[in-house]
Amino acid sequence: MKFTCEKSVLLKEITIAQEIISSKNAISILSNIYLLAENDSLIIKATDIKVNFETKVPVTVLEPGATTVFGEKFLGILNSIPDGELEFDQKDMKITIKPTLKKIKFQLKSIASEKYPEFPVANDSNRFELPVKEFKEMILQTVFAVSDDETRYFMNGVFFEKQSEKLIMVATDGRRLAYIEKAVGADIKEFTGVIVPPKVLNIIMKRAGDEGLVTISITDKTIFIQFGSYQLSSVLIEGQFPNYHRVIPESQSHVFFMSRFEMLDALRRVALLVEQKSRRVYLGVAPGKITVSSEESDIGDAKEEIPCKYDGDEVSIALNYRYIEEPFKVMSEDDEIGIYFTEPNKVITIKPMPEKDYFHILMPMQLD
Repeated sequence: MKFTCEKSVLLKEITIAQEIISSKNAISILSNIYLLAENDSLIIKATDIKVNFETKVPVTVLEPGATTVFGEKFLGILNSIPDGELEFDQKDMKITIKPTLKKIKFQLKSIASEKYPEFPVANDSNRFELPVKEFKEMILQTVFAVSDDETRYFMNGVFFEKQSEKLIMVATDGRRLAYIEKAVGADIKEFTGVIVPPKVLNIIMKRAGDEGLVTISITDKTIFIQFGSYQLSSVLIEGQFPNYHRVIPESQSHVFFMSRFEMLDALRRVALLVEQKSRRVYLGVAPGKITVSSEESDIGDAKEEIPCKYDGDEVSIALNYRYIEEPFKVMSEDDEIGIYFTEPNKVITIKPMPEKDYFHILMPMQLD
């Protein structure tokens, strides 16, 4: 195998491929990136067995062929070489990498491409499309709320389902819940709700642009996602996702409104003196103002007032500051936020104003 290409074209794709790879063992095929040069294109593949990645870039193929190369060192070499055209020549289980205009040469041992795992193939019969910008917004509004408790593996991903003419994504860790829906019409086939691991969703968030469509296909055990020149697939998480409908309040009798920016600034300052174990902050809500406060025993306390719209009785609500900060951060286009509640010790609902197609639910903490 022999080909030439611009470093900048290849570097971006190898960076993504290396994000997929979990193992750093040089003798494992799973630490390697698959390269296939043919028809003036280079097909690049990477996998950690659960998540698969494939893309194609234009190159000048001098000798067609395929091999696999240790991803971590391959990426390091590409990062170290100056910009410009590179030549790749694979012979006798070694690949030589050198810039055409510099006296630099690297050699890496390779593993035969025949040993690389086969990727699953999407089922065209249940394929559907939606704007990639909308799909990224759905990921943004949910993925941060995924549980990292591996003993509750059924909450280690984002739940994905179609109801009527809506596509719904939900994430929860048992103390909070993030929900978003998008209208998709009746053309998309119904499918049983599935749990998608966050790794593949985070790659889409980082690498997909805002233009064009994303194509999604779901089978019993795998989700396939395609956008631009990228093809991703991921094993689904098995298990029963919690009945999130039971968590969503039918109605809440009280609400107060505040500026998203002012609340984020107050949380950032007050969090400097928060107990690191509990991460508890207090919201003292009264007509016209919210007092945001924290206390770190033996060190000090912090308190800040911000204006709000509220006409009820004074209440105090204790919350994990990270749990309120994270949804406020992703509600980036909304200046005013409404927080709905019935009692200080029952769930609160955070919504943008005016209301949109998403919301966040938090379970308050004990006040003391």
